[in-house]
Amino acid sequence: MGDKQKRDHRDEAAAVLGLPSKKLRPPGVRSVGWALVQAARLHRARTGDRLAKLGLFAGQEQVVQALAAAGTMTMGDLAALLRVRPPTASKTVTRLAALGIVERRAESGDGRVVRVQLTEAGMAKAEAIERIQEEVEAELLDHLDKTDRRRLRKLLRKAARGLAEAAGASGQTTEADAEIEAEDEAEALAT
Repeated sequence: MGDKQKRDHRDEAAAVLGLPSKKLRPPGVRSVGWALVQAARLHRARTGDRLAKLGLFAGQEQVVQALAAAGTMTMGDLAALLRVRPPTASKTVTRLAALGIVERRAESGDGRVVRVQLTEAGMAKAEAIERIQEEVEAELLDHLDKTDRRRLRKLLRKAARGLAEAAGASGQTTEADAEIEAEDEAEALAT
């Protein structure tokens, strides 16, 4: 039996069984999503290993960085910024408070509103986290030139916007996104 006959026979058998007729490929052969997930997992693992040395778990660094940038935030604003449910943000803040990294204060006049800010120890952690992220970013981008780095950043933002629109969460662009895009455009024009 020749190769074509084998393929035809396989296709006929698959049709009878209600299975796909074409040969299935291993995951990731041509999938952008698969490649993106694998890169994200490796990035997260590299970051997580370094965060563990600071006594932090993956995800906690995002709260520390958000507070380092904003100063003080309400729990609701923090949850919205991180795109998590308020109870998730609250659990993370509780753990960070137990470590002495953040402190909570009820809003005077409305005790239901809780404001969160970094402690001095939290600011030191924020600086260490910044160094970790710079190290991992350098590893991630080591094999890309400046043009490829800019292109990758732009394409990832574009893909994220497309997914946000598909999920009904369009219009989530922040000032930081606009600044990055303006920097990229200026950089592209200069080269």
